[in-house]
Formats: sequence, structure tokens, C-alpha cells
Amino acid sequence: MKKIIFTLVLILGTLSIQSQELKWETNIDKAMEVSNKTKKPMLLFFTGSDWCGWCIRLQNEVLKTPEFAKWANDNVVLVELDFPRRTSQAPELQQQNQGLAQAFQIAGYPTIWLVTGSKKDGKTNFEQLGKTGYVAGGPATWIEGADQILKNKKS
Repeated sequence: MKKIIFTLVLILGTLSIQSQELKWETNIDKAMEVSNKTKKPMLLFFTGSDWCGWCIRLQNEVLKTPEFAKWANDNVVLVELDFPRRTSQAPELQQQNQGLAQAFQIAGYPTIWLVTGSKKDGKTNFEQLGKTGYVAGGPATWIEGADQILKNKKS
């Protein structure tokens, strides 16, 4: 009987983790649609996924944790804006990411901006809520900082 209960708990735990899998948009227009529809701000993750040590560390210590997954699903639309060195990207994606990096004055990686966006007369406008990056202390510390940015916006 104990083996059956243990197996059920293991299966339910696995399903729970799988249901926490995150959807990272790479197209800013699609992300903005989802953001406006759900009334959630966008989290723009500027990263060098295959060369930036701090980006990889942020991924492993925060962005790939169940705590972050739950927080993200409840609070934001995730957008990955990648600048890889060894992985090829479509020219349109490179151009989009480069334009956004210029618009947000990205000077280093990782940089995370929390923003809202809208289109008016074919032009995209962003409202910057705040930015962050790698924060030591794990998911709880990182989430606390992000919540503070979102809270300041709501005030």
C-alpha cells in the first residue's frame, strides 16, 4: 500500500512540475498581444544564452525554478530576447532583438525589464516599469525585487 501511495505522489509531483513549464515568447508583437489580453506586464529577458555566464547562472538559480514558474504564470508574460554567439538566429529575430536592446539601452547581460506595451498608429510604445538582472539569493530574493517593481507601478 505504501508503494502505491508513493508512486501516486511521485506521478502527481511530476505532473505538477510539467504544468509549471513556462512559455517564453520571442516575438515582441505576439507577446504584446498576450500582455494586453491578459492585462499582465511583459518581462523582457535580454540574454546571451550560449556565452553569458551570469545569464546562465540566473537561468539555473531563478528562471528555471518552480517558485519562479508559479510567480511568472501569475504575474507576467515572458519574452526572451537572445543574443547568442554560437547559435544562429533568423535575421528578423536578430533585427527585432537588436532594436529592442537599443530602445532599452542594454549595456550588459543579463538585463530584465518589466514593461507594458501598446501600438498606436503602427508605432510600438513601451512603458518601463523597472529593471533588474542577476540578484544573489535565489528565487525568493529575485521575486521580492520584481514584486517591488510591479507594486510601485500599481501605486
